[in-house]
Amino acid sequence: MDIATLIGVIGAVGMVIGAMITAGGLGPFIDVPSILIVFGGTFFAVMYKSPMPAFLGSFKAMSKAVSPKIPKQEDLIERMVELSDLARKNGLMALENQDTPDPFFAKGMQMLVDGADESKLVKQLNQEISAMKTRHGEFQEVVKGWIDIAPAMGMIGTLIGLVQMLGNMADPKAIGPAMAVALLTTLYGAFIANVLFGPILSKLEGYTQAETLYREMVVEGLRNMAKGESGRNIQEQMAAVLPPKAQAKLLAA
Repeated sequence: MDIATLIGVIGAVGMVIGAMITAGGLGPFIDVPSILIVFGGTFFAVMYKSPMPAFLGSFKAMSKAVSPKIPKQEDLIERMVELSDLARKNGLMALENQDTPDPFFAKGMQMLVDGADESKLVKQLNQEISAMKTRHGEFQEVVKGWIDIAPAMGMIGTLIGLVQMLGNMADPKAIGPAMAVALLTTLYGAFIANVLFGPILSKLEGYTQAETLYREMVVEGLRNMAKGESGRNIQEQMAAVLPPKAQAKLLAA
């Protein structure tokens, strides 16, 4: 679980709600027409903007902002070194049924066991990385839809409220509800875009970059394993992407 995401979203939402309560309670900030315009309107607008599988899948993808499942790079390097030494000593067939940190690693290693050469291995695994990035990009486009459309819906609500207010200037009782719609829809739109979905998108993009780097490290390690490189050489090449302190710690072990 990513504690920063959990604490961040609770803290951000809590600060906003706390400010509302301090300003006079939540009541003045809850308006059903504004909720329908912004939350309901944005939900359906994002739905028809996106393919249905991507729209539905985006909710599961967004959950990864709280609980990403990316194995540690240091653990990957250590296991790659162990398996490369095993392969040099006993041949690639010795890799059969060996434990791996993740399915992508396991698939690449099985290709080596099945006799795939270096070029075929690299080509197929790179294709899978490209497909993963495309898949993640589809879900992230849905999240971007929330960020783009929510403020626009807020502006539509503001215009609706202003039209109502200007059309009922002679009735003082009608001005207040119309002004509430005008202002609260802008508030809701900004809240959805900047407090909820904006940070989620940044997290998802960061996790895609991290997972891409991890898989590229897997490809590099397996490629060198296919060429018969020693575990030490593989370790040094894979550790090059780590921060200096992590490199020093790993190479000193």
